[in-house]
Amino acid sequence: MAIEEPKYTLESKTSHYEIRKYGPIVVAQTKIDSDFENAGNKAFKILAGYIFGANKSKTKIEMTAPVNQEAVSEKIDMTAPVTQTKDTSGFIVQFTMPQKYTLETLPIPDDSRVELRQLPARKVAVYTYSGSWSESRYAEKLLSFKLELSTDKITTIGEPSLARYNSPFQLWFLRRNEIWLEVE
Repeated sequence: MAIEEPKYTLESKTSHYEIRKYGPIVVAQTKIDSDFENAGNKAFKILAGYIFGANKSKTKIEMTAPVNQEAVSEKIDMTAPVTQTKDTSGFIVQFTMPQKYTLETLPIPDDSRVELRQLPARKVAVYTYSGSWSESRYAEKLLSFKLELSTDKITTIGEPSLARYNSPFQLWFLRRNEIWLEVE
């Protein structure tokens, strides 16, 4: 059985990246005061609790992909899309909710650290790579991605986001990872 992913329209594709248009996406998110390497694991326990039934109606919610992680940045308005960026304030990690849910129909979290949000429709440049979730690998891929976008004269908005599609138990070399950058 395939894991649900948010629907998008493919606007263009190069040999290195895609430009995708996403509609609004509902997420459950939490802020973690941690470093890059540990933020995902710490947040996973909190968010997994919510989808496994730690909510007012004890509803179990299907796992979807991706799990997004972005550093908290003072420059990003809280209504802007959040993914993974680096900042001393920690990281925001998000679970994408199944498309059948809205903010009104999702159960209320038991844990006050879980926040439900609707991200607005947006256009993102997406770079896909496999391998580990290490900060050094992410930084290396992000640098080459930004160079490609700059060469192609594509203007980005805000901070990058790391989108992880696999379980932490997936062999590292089989993992699907993406870097998302919102574009004009």
